[in-house]
Amino acid sequence: MSSLTVLIIRHGEKPDKGWPGPGTTPDGNSDPKSLVIRGWQRAGTWSVLFGSELSNPDYPKPNIIYAANPNGENPDTSQRPLQTVTPLAEKLGLDPVKNRAVGQEEDLVADVLAQSGVVLIAWEHKAIAPGILRLLAKGQELPNMPTKWKGTRFDVVLRLDRSSSDSQWSSRQLFPCLLSGDSAAPMP
Repeated sequence: MSSLTVLIIRHGEKPDKGWPGPGTTPDGNSDPKSLVIRGWQRAGTWSVLFGSELSNPDYPKPNIIYAANPNGENPDTSQRPLQTVTPLAEKLGLDPVKNRAVGQEEDLVADVLAQSGVVLIAWEHKAIAPGILRLLAKGQELPNMPTKWKGTRFDVVLRLDRSSSDSQWSSRQLFPCLLSGDSAAPMP
């Protein structure tokens, strides 16, 4: 019965009305399913926050990273979750686990619950609250957790901790405010 910390982030910024420029692959090609420049900046900040000695205890180094499979069949499938965690994974010498796609949250949560230590999940925001959080909670009320992930928020870390597999979760939203314009306001 090992302790488990689950950190959940959404992918970095994407092509949209609020962010100028097209999505861009790591080699500079235009791709609507990739991060915009601001999203790549966010990916770099997550790498520093979770992957260096500069971090604080709220943001521990993950020993496993999950990212939504970029080749899934769901219309929300994109490269963004994997691109968001790639700099961190490379820094930590980890291979992101990408065997589950958006729509396979039940299988993802089963995989995560079999782990111990610190797990980081990068996912499509629409599937986090109704899928991942609901499945992790297994009926437990999770105070301070959003019921819906606001589409304009890329700057939040959801943290869940439990001391053993039969323990209740403690949960909180974290706001590292890494880039200009980031907010410390909780999501409802």
